Amino acid sequence: MRTVPLVGGPVEFRGALDLESTRAGVMPRRLPAWTTEQYQDPTVYGVTLMPSGVRLVFRTDARELEFEVLTSTGQLDTDPEPRSTGMLELMVDGAPAGRRQAPVGNVLRMAGPGATQRLIPGEPGTVRFSGLPAGMKNVELWLPQQTPTELVALRADGEVLAPLPDGRRRWVHYGSSISHCLEADGPTGTWPVVAAALGGVEVINLSQSGNALLDPYVARTIRDMPADLISLKAGINIVSLTAFRLRTFGPAVHGFLDTIRDSHPDTPLLLMSPVSCPALEDSSGPTTTGPDGMIRALGDADDVATGALSLTVVRAELARIVAARKAHDPHLHYLDGRELLGPDEVTDLADGLHPTAAAYRRMGKRFAAHAFADDGPFA
Repeated sequence: MRTVPLVGGPVEFRGALDLESTRAGVMPRRLPAWTTEQYQDPTVYGVTLMPSGVRLVFRTDARELEFEVLTSTGQLDTDPEPRSTGMLELMVDGAPAGRRQAPVGNVLRMAGPGATQRLIPGEPGTVRFSGLPAGMKNVELWLPQQTPTELVALRADGEVLAPLPDGRRRWVHYGSSISHCLEADGPTGTWPVVAAALGGVEVINLSQSGNALLDPYVARTIRDMPADLISLKAGINIVSLTAFRLRTFGPAVHGFLDTIRDSHPDTPLLLMSPVSCPALEDSSGPTTTGPDGMIRALGDADDVATGALSLTVVRAELARIVAARKAHDPHLHYLDGRELLGPDEVTDLADGLHPTAAAYRRMGKRFAAHAFADDGPFA
């Protein structure tokens, strides 16, 4: 087995906008390094380290590959085991070629959600994929979407070459945890990846679990990167965190769109509203989790009449904004998120908010059927 350099060699990281050097190796991040100084909440940094949609891409004639990785996962003091580290998935010439549980490495212990974390250092672990097809082939290693993963080493029993350009369009997507898809059954089971595969495009997923708040540094990131297609799924975090009221929400959406349009004036751009969430349809946030594990709204429904945001209000406002801008922006489109997961499917929200793994795959198929149809916004 020969060791292949992860940086400065044939391996290409896709889905990551930054590679952070660590003591163990390299850590991919889904936002550029310059954005870190603008994070108001330190959880944003951790979310950008969760590599949803990040993959290593190369060509090889190897029959066996080894990946040495160091993961970081959490564990409550009351839990007997650390949280699941998720799966590493290998694709060969676009077809599944194996999946392995990511090894447990560093563990961040805490008394409860939001409590001070205590690092229990771990060691890198190795995953192996054997019996690969003979001959030169295109390989993608997809990292677990919910677990920060440092790449320590790549070893192969054959030659490893840089990937060839494949000519696919680049789709940049931004959303919340419902686009980050922590609950998906693997990195290729997130709905953006499912949709991208069906649409024949390459996806860059900038979604941030719990932090899709129209932050200007995300808009500038999208503005400054190559993109053939762009989609934004906004609303659920804004309502659940009471981030805006009606007076400030519309201008924030306009400002986000204006920034992107500075460099992408004619790029197809799809603005999406939230999927169904019973607790917040007609009530405002903030939210809490009840003893049954279900999301509950703490806001007063009567406050919506005076400017608080519910999902119903957000959907109406997003649709209004798109309709108003259409006169000078014909490449801007709107999609009601309930077309991906509607009110008759809320039993597929395990906690009243997040879809199940099967529902994520269904959402990806529905998005592809809408966006990539012959008359769709991404046709």
